[in-house]
Amino acid sequence: MTPTTAGISIIVGLCLLLGTGMPIAFALGLAAITGLFLDMGPDVIYVITETMFAGIANLAYVAIPMFVLMGAIVAGTPAGGDLYKALDRWLYKVPGGLVLSNIGACAIFSGMTGSSPATCAAIGKMGIPEMTKRGYPNTVATGSIAAGGTLGILIPPSVTMIVYGISTQTSIGRLFLAGVLPGIMLTAMFMAWALFDARRKGFRFKVGSLSYSLKEKLATLPRVLPLLLIITGMLFVLYGGVATPSEAAGAGALLTLVVVVLVYRLFRIRDFTGIFGSAMRESVMIMMIMASAELFAFALSSLYITQSLAATIASLQISPWALMAIINVFLLVAGMFLPPVAIIVMAAPLLFPIITQAGFDPYWFAVVLTINMEIGLITPPVGLNLFVLNSIAPDVPTKDILWGALPYVLVMLFAIVLLCIFPQIVTILPELVMGPAI
Repeated sequence: MTPTTAGISIIVGLCLLLGTGMPIAFALGLAAITGLFLDMGPDVIYVITETMFAGIANLAYVAIPMFVLMGAIVAGTPAGGDLYKALDRWLYKVPGGLVLSNIGACAIFSGMTGSSPATCAAIGKMGIPEMTKRGYPNTVATGSIAAGGTLGILIPPSVTMIVYGISTQTSIGRLFLAGVLPGIMLTAMFMAWALFDARRKGFRFKVGSLSYSLKEKLATLPRVLPLLLIITGMLFVLYGGVATPSEAAGAGALLTLVVVVLVYRLFRIRDFTGIFGSAMRESVMIMMIMASAELFAFALSSLYITQSLAATIASLQISPWALMAIINVFLLVAGMFLPPVAIIVMAAPLLFPIITQAGFDPYWFAVVLTINMEIGLITPPVGLNLFVLNSIAPDVPTKDILWGALPYVLVMLFAIVLLCIFPQIVTILPELVMGPAI
């Protein structure tokens, strides 16, 4: 079997398995095992467990469940609601202010979780009912949160940046810094579109019951500021070289837990069973996908599929920007079918030498790749954020969620173009803080 035939067979088999509704981790693993069995025979049994375990046996991956736990603590307690209320009270007079509050809450919540589904679920549970109650159309209510939730994998700390850093042997601290300005830029672009859309559709809410005094605005800050200080402190120790990502994530999760317990007086065990159960489920799901994706990548390599593809791409007589356009199309299509973690584990080691040989900065590429993955989170058929919103707002038709998210897809595509024209948006902060990349 030639590498081309083997590659087509495995990809088609994977698509068929995903089409049955099989969990992504199992589909990746089964497709990989089938391909390896055809190549190695029964001896494949000796490499499955070792390869999968080696794929996740990295101390740096400890940061992932810790960041997930941080998000679960905030989402599963009144802390998330207070964060949302604080933004709403300060922005309620702005046309479309509630949409801006949702996007802003998503951006801040992203700094506590590093996870898009967690961000989308936490803010969506509070934001969608509130917006529909105030007369916002379903498309506006769900689209803004679907898009805002994607910021969870760009704004540091980011789970996907951790996976990219480990897969490509690049600095996770530098990757986090690289995502700061693009994350702020994309948040501002989302807000700009939301404000324009609100003015265009005439959303000017001046309901008397929504008037807040300065005292009421300030009342929410004492509960929100400790969480913001934890994020700031965590990022400071990361960028200052005081702690590793795993250490910072562990300390951040512990401090968040302590703050939530003391501020909201949550002293009963049953208050935390749901929090730790939710964090465990999401962490296990992510790690299973990563282990299966590692096995899938090993299968592609063993069958010389990745080597053949790399050689084909390298032999193309095209400009670096044409090559980057092809890679972006590949990432966009892959993002429609696979979660970001799986794509990064499989594709980053393959694409890394290609983009560096073409003269592109690997940290800049990490941000471009992440925005592509963000687009995949809100595009069918496997847009994870769409399914999250569908589960928390079952009364909203799926087509309304899709139409609401579409403008934000275009905004993200425009953001990629801006980063291609002005790569300094990504590179300037890492160079200022950590010096030029070696």
